[in-house]
Amino acid sequence: MPSADRYFSPDPAQRKIARELFTGITDLPLVCPHGHVDPQLFADPEYQFGSPAELLIIPDHYVFRMLYSQGVPLDAVGRRRTDGTPGESDPRKIWQTFADHFYLFRGTPTGGWLRDEFAEVFGIEEKLTSDNAQQIYDRIDAKLQSEAFQPRRLHEQFNIEVLCTTDMATDTLEHHQAIRESGWQRPILPTFRPDDVVLIDRPVWPQNIERLRELTGESVGDFASYLRALQARRDFFRDMGAKATDHDCANAYCGRLSVSDASAIFDRALRGKADDNDAEAFRGHMLMELAGMSVEDGLVMQMHVGSYRNHNGPFFEAFGPDTGCDIPTATEYTRNLRPLLCEFGSDSRFALILFTLDESNYARELAPLVGHYPALKLGPPWWFHDSFHGMRRYFDQVMETAGIYNTAGFNDDTRAYPSIPARHDVWRRACADWVAGLLVRGMIDDDDAQAMMRALVYELAKQAYRLD
Repeated sequence: MPSADRYFSPDPAQRKIARELFTGITDLPLVCPHGHVDPQLFADPEYQFGSPAELLIIPDHYVFRMLYSQGVPLDAVGRRRTDGTPGESDPRKIWQTFADHFYLFRGTPTGGWLRDEFAEVFGIEEKLTSDNAQQIYDRIDAKLQSEAFQPRRLHEQFNIEVLCTTDMATDTLEHHQAIRESGWQRPILPTFRPDDVVLIDRPVWPQNIERLRELTGESVGDFASYLRALQARRDFFRDMGAKATDHDCANAYCGRLSVSDASAIFDRALRGKADDNDAEAFRGHMLMELAGMSVEDGLVMQMHVGSYRNHNGPFFEAFGPDTGCDIPTATEYTRNLRPLLCEFGSDSRFALILFTLDESNYARELAPLVGHYPALKLGPPWWFHDSFHGMRRYFDQVMETAGIYNTAGFNDDTRAYPSIPARHDVWRRACADWVAGLLVRGMIDDDDAQAMMRALVYELAKQAYRLD
């Protein structure tokens, strides 16, 4: 069973205060304004999960990344190759492989999430081992077949107030439409992610442009009609409840091109003649264009910066994207973001939330930037840094300069739906421990501490994403 005081300071005075602060916010709903849970889970009121392996192992890159690093082939945990060759199909064998290597997750965020998930969601308090793997599999599988573990039931059990998905510009949002038509009142909101039609160096860009034509009725034969098509898709997403956009950025470069230069690059891309320099310049220009659209339609803009995608080339060729071989890179914000911030950073209609994989920028660039520009907020520790120690580094390097109110609270950014409560629990406990440290040192008083806790775990996310 997880310790009731996990993540709290060993200092008795601080630990006591942290426990009290945490207890004071445990009943607050979970706000999940950014993540990658499949909306299909909620479209069918009686949807049932598949096997424990299909739910907890096969889709989770946090899990299979670690296994692969220790020599476990992805085929052994059920991943299908891009050529159609299936991986291991027996979920019990996949689960056994996972259990045989569960020790690899000792002391890691994934290990903590899984431990808490097993205990709090599935009622399993003993540690997973090779010997008890099949018994634990049976217990989880039985739960997953019950009505209580239908996704809509879990949504209520988890006390989720709002959950936002991430959806490409060419998604039809059919599952969101089905949720709406079912009359279910819990908000599951889409997020507009236009990378599929903005990143012209992606091999599937031409097919996505054709899909954009079909969905909007625009010719998308020139840059002007392309912009109209993008706005049409944004309007559709807004009508379906979207509150935000999201942008995958290898770096933070933003910069306007002339209309003629942007049009020329777009024309070259349509002909398959655009090069890497074109792709970089076009992406930087489109961030400016999309920021301008956000000023007009009110969608909050998110930039996730600093991932070198698909670093392992042969691995990417074999298994495709989102298979755990993305690596953080050094990034620069002060100069790269300046064109966008000079144009939009003081506009009250604009909101931009930044996420980084480069922690070295917290104190040097990001905290001063969000501590100045009214439109800018800093997102929580993301991906490789979504951990107790990552959160502590964030608190220590960001908050003195920026204050908590220039940050965006927490989002779980997960594909693994049952892990949502565990991820929020880590953030809430890390916040309680950090705020307790301020209080025990006399830097804030009791009223400040309680207000800060409520803001960090609930209010800031709602405000940053305009969810009120």
